[in-house]
Amino acid sequence: MAMDIAHKDHLLAAYHGLLGATALLVCVVAEALVFALRRSFTLYLVPVSAMLLLGRYRRRAAGGAGVRVGLVDFSCLKPPRRLRLPLAGLLEHMELGGFFDSGSIEFMTKAIRSSGMGNETYLPPALHFLPPASTHAHAIREAHMLFFPALDDLFRKSSVPPSAVGALVVNCSGFCPAPSLAAIIANRYRMRADVKLFNLSGMGCSAGSIGVDVAAGLLRAHALSYAVVVSAEILTVGWYCGKDHGKLLLNCNFRTGCSAALLTNSTTAPAKYRLVNVTRTNTTANDLSYRAGYREEDDEGITGFTLGQGVGRMVSELLRAHLLTLSLSILPWREKARYAAMLLLSMRRRGQEKLAGSSISGSGASAPLPDFRAAADHFCLPSSGKPMILRLGKGLGLGERDMDAALMTFHRFGNQSAASLWYQLAYLEAKGRVRKGDTVWHLGIGSGLKANSLVWERIAVADDVAAGGRDALGPWMECIHQYPVWEE
Repeated sequence: MAMDIAHKDHLLAAYHGLLGATALLVCVVAEALVFALRRSFTLYLVPVSAMLLLGRYRRRAAGGAGVRVGLVDFSCLKPPRRLRLPLAGLLEHMELGGFFDSGSIEFMTKAIRSSGMGNETYLPPALHFLPPASTHAHAIREAHMLFFPALDDLFRKSSVPPSAVGALVVNCSGFCPAPSLAAIIANRYRMRADVKLFNLSGMGCSAGSIGVDVAAGLLRAHALSYAVVVSAEILTVGWYCGKDHGKLLLNCNFRTGCSAALLTNSTTAPAKYRLVNVTRTNTTANDLSYRAGYREEDDEGITGFTLGQGVGRMVSELLRAHLLTLSLSILPWREKARYAAMLLLSMRRRGQEKLAGSSISGSGASAPLPDFRAAADHFCLPSSGKPMILRLGKGLGLGERDMDAALMTFHRFGNQSAASLWYQLAYLEAKGRVRKGDTVWHLGIGSGLKANSLVWERIAVADDVAAGGRDALGPWMECIHQYPVWEE
């Protein structure tokens, strides 16, 4: 099967090259005849027509009306039980380590207890040591522990062999070894010689959406059948052992996890979801936004990730710009018209208040928001802790059930950076909520700052949990019946 797919890819590439060469030859011959005959100006239509037809064919072959980029399946790692570290054990571990002062321990204790995280999260083996073993060798072992089980499960569920993969995109923000993480995976699975490897680093929690966008572009631009996107965060080298409170939040929220997704643009390959929309927005040109989250050394020379001053305000401005662009793409016309009417009324009211003077100007309502529930049935949000999830959900006009996947994923697994969105989708599937025709919105926010959205449409009949067993439950196997849980 793998050889057949690889042979098909090469034949398609040769076919597309032949078509391009034929179109070029037709254009050259037509131009030569125009120059030779001088009066046959109608021959100018030949090269124009040839280029238009070639462009139309390539658009269709690259994902137009005939072919779509689809999600065949995805897998989320459930780490081994031995890596579990309850909150009480984690706090005791920090005290026994000897590198945190009392103020730092008190700060992390308050942050962890108010975050909404449960007692079932995981940390890599190196961070179970006293003191933590943040070495390159331990980070490589963690990468192996994350990538290989997740990919093994993906290839098993999809019945697609590694040799059939034409492109591999790996995103990991804080660890970028040589050879790259993508090369480690390609070596392990003996991927074919022409596989296209990409390694994304420093892109933050929105890197998973960027990886999907890169993979989708590769599927559209090249004669490939399958692309794999792997998302993980290597915590071994990301753990901060200093006293700067601005750098301690990563220790409080980030936990072990990994996801792997298999994409295709083949019309014959079975797919669970269709990629409907990709929207990417960044405010990197703004210096305050650029410095909202960055890695640097503290006064003692210890490297950590810092959340800058005013990050909340910068994220709000980023989301305002991002949601405006996204709403134009995904909202139905009825909701667009309703929102436009509300916006005009709001602007008129503000103008009246401004003319009336300051006596009533302070009572103006906040700017209206479109109802994104008219465009998406399910929501996967940044897993930045319960307070931030609730604040974001309220700003988007979402209800408690809409935020359920994000809150419960953070409670059970913590913040796994870009992989968290896939754990949320696994939660929705395990609960049996995603039905054929439903749309799922992935929203990621990362350093830079950047906001990236993916909108998926379910095109396959929903899995029967009773019949699907382990595959239908994914990482939520053995615990989905305990959720949702609501803690005061």
